[in-house]
Amino acid sequence: MSAMTPEGRVKRMVTGVLKKYNLWYFFPAANGMGRAGIPDIIAIVAGDFVGIEVKADKTKKPTELQKICGKEIQAAGGLWFLVYDEDSCAELERYIQDKVM
Repeated sequence: MSAMTPEGRVKRMVTGVLKKYNLWYFFPAANGMGRAGIPDIIAIVAGDFVGIEVKADKTKKPTELQKICGKEIQAAGGLWFLVYDEDSCAELERYIQDKVM
């Protein structure tokens, strides 16, 4: 069994929050057939489209394509979160609580 990567730990934290609120989500395939810059996790929160870009820690920055995709999601009426630690995951959870409670 291989050790989990730092980014994998953050993804597990995010999916834990999404599961806690029984939200629909998926991980888009990154197999060369999709569009570059798509967030790591796509979720629906009370009817809102939410893109979640996950990084291993605060020092890892989104690529230009990821930033552009985030802006496009927001321009289309969706939300885009960058999650890299417990604090940024808590920000996502606060948004979710406000929408579903």
